[in-house]
Amino acid sequence: MSYDSSTKQTKVIARDLYYANGVEISPDQDFVIFCETVMLRCKRYYIQGEKAGSIDVFIDRLPGMPDNIRYDGEGYYWIAIPTELTFEWDLARKYPYIRKFIAFLDKYFQRPSTERNAGVVVVDLDGKPIERYYDPELKFVTTGIKIGEHLYLGNLMKSYITRLNLTQYPATTTSSTK
Repeated sequence: MSYDSSTKQTKVIARDLYYANGVEISPDQDFVIFCETVMLRCKRYYIQGEKAGSIDVFIDRLPGMPDNIRYDGEGYYWIAIPTELTFEWDLARKYPYIRKFIAFLDKYFQRPSTERNAGVVVVDLDGKPIERYYDPELKFVTTGIKIGEHLYLGNLMKSYITRLNLTQYPATTTSSTK
């Protein structure tokens, strides 16, 4: 939705989105990127230029469900991945009643965790994957941003921020980032 403060009018600019989550503006402020969590992708909405008002896919087939996206000021977007796509989450994406069942289990019982390999995917200004930072034991990363030589990760369930020195611990290329 777009709100014009001068006219006090709100208009719908995109419909039929699948759990839109996280938004970031481009360095030139000509488009915004937003994540579609359950679709494992990020889309781009053009604000200005020839494509103004149109939407295209910025990056597709992410290794997990994207949550937030941040621009680092150095030519890269950092996309948080709370969990990789597992068999269980793939079923939950396709069948809403399974999501409701998982929510019920989480509320009333100690459900065995299927979340894993959380972290961030780094992409360039065109949406091309560059690197992936993740850990098999990490889960529920909701935001990631590089500041200087450090990567800061926020977490949905934990009351702390993870800080990783990227000079000491550089990413390694994996098949999921090619």
